[in-house]
Amino acid sequence: MNSRSLARALLASVALAASVVLAGCDTDQVSLATNAKANQPVSPKLVAAMAEKDMDLQSPILIRLFKQEAELEVWKQTRNGQFALLKTYPICRWSGDLGPKVREGDRQAPEGFYSINPSQMNPQSAYYLSFNTGFPNAFDKALGRTGSQLMVHGDCSSRGCYAMTDEQIAEIYSLGRESFFGGQKAFQFQAYPFRMTPVNMAKHRNNPNMPFWRMIKEGYDHFEVTRREPKVDFCEKKYVFDAAKAPDAKRDPVFDASAKCPAYVIPEEIASAVREKEQRDEAEYNKLVAKGTPVARLNTGIDGGMNKIFAAKIPEGSTGLSESAEGNTLQMLAMSKAPGTIPGTVNPPKPNLEPTATTSQEEPVVAVSAPATNTRVATAEKSGGFFSNLGRKMGLGTADATAATPPPQATASVAPAPAAPSAASKLKAAVTHLVHRESAKDKPAVAAKPAEPAKPAETKLAATRPSLKPSVNEGAGNVAGSGGGQLAGAAPVVSSNSFDSRFGAVK
Repeated sequence: MNSRSLARALLASVALAASVVLAGCDTDQVSLATNAKANQPVSPKLVAAMAEKDMDLQSPILIRLFKQEAELEVWKQTRNGQFALLKTYPICRWSGDLGPKVREGDRQAPEGFYSINPSQMNPQSAYYLSFNTGFPNAFDKALGRTGSQLMVHGDCSSRGCYAMTDEQIAEIYSLGRESFFGGQKAFQFQAYPFRMTPVNMAKHRNNPNMPFWRMIKEGYDHFEVTRREPKVDFCEKKYVFDAAKAPDAKRDPVFDASAKCPAYVIPEEIASAVREKEQRDEAEYNKLVAKGTPVARLNTGIDGGMNKIFAAKIPEGSTGLSESAEGNTLQMLAMSKAPGTIPGTVNPPKPNLEPTATTSQEEPVVAVSAPATNTRVATAEKSGGFFSNLGRKMGLGTADATAATPPPQATASVAPAPAAPSAASKLKAAVTHLVHRESAKDKPAVAAKPAEPAKPAETKLAATRPSLKPSVNEGAGNVAGSGGGQLAGAAPVVSSNSFDSRFGAVK
């Protein structure tokens, strides 16, 4: 059994090395033949899942990826020719914002439809293993978009890429490798800002990227209704899906991303199914908008996202622009097993510290008799930032608890009632009152002691909680998406390679 496995691995290595050479890659990648990482077999558990779903080990694959959900899906073709979902992988880290990549250095991870052939598989990646997304495609180039080396790789670090754990990328890489062995010339990579549902479209309806997202949603819908890889073309600086030659045409249409679209048709069985889905989605979208579905806040400086299963296991971890988890869900994720090893130098996305409109409406109101332009009332929402908000949620202090102490009430001594005054005493009292009233005009008025300004919420928190330790990669900077080295000072906190043991002390 071992000899057969070894022979197969060697044969597979030679075959893929030959395909790399034919694809025009440099000679360094021929070392794939002896690269153990690139030749790891598909796990028996995944092979069993394929058998249950009527899939062959070397049948074609298709990958879909969603930033907001921080998930990567691997779909595989079944024996009936349609694709079925094989496995969903949580994304350890992605960078940038929701929206397409526009220019080199903008830290954006690309969105759109891309094609991955054997030459884009990188067994010598500085981040364990990787494959190049193929950005920019013809559509990106037609719009003048720039960028290079945008990868899906391991090591959970990104500056414009999609980063998985090493264990995850090894499995994804092996699935792509097997599909090439089975004859697939290239597999499709679809990258979206979020799942293109009516709810998500309604939430992001005011986003300036919406016209682009509606365009790639057409390809999303084509795959949803057919469960087949959509044919992708470009013309007039737009995507075209499943185009075919017109009935009276003598040859297939020729597409140019920057030129006028040629005559083409979309097969009626696909066009009608997509049209029905779009009508249902649009009707649901209109209901959600009419109902007042809240609009998602635009990015306020957060760099990318992280799946909640990873954020729950990292001290001070945050999901950033990805979907978050709270309460019991977060606690359960913290106790669950992580899908792979994460390095100690991980740089999680920063949380959004800016208050929302709801927060500002809930701030306590302090009534004053006159405006005090130089006085500011501190609240847990405004001055405390992330940690004060955390303390407030945990019951360690609130804005009301740190508000100024009410001014002391004026008190008066109670004296015995005097005897009935005589006429002379009345005259003396009147003269004395008149003298005091006239002299008071030349003296400053004595007012009640004003309220002291409120103490900031941090004062109480600092007295009740010890200072928190710095984050895992505080000050370590960002790590290159591919090919770059780590910055100085980015050493792991714990040397162990185990994710659970690395952060076990802080669970």
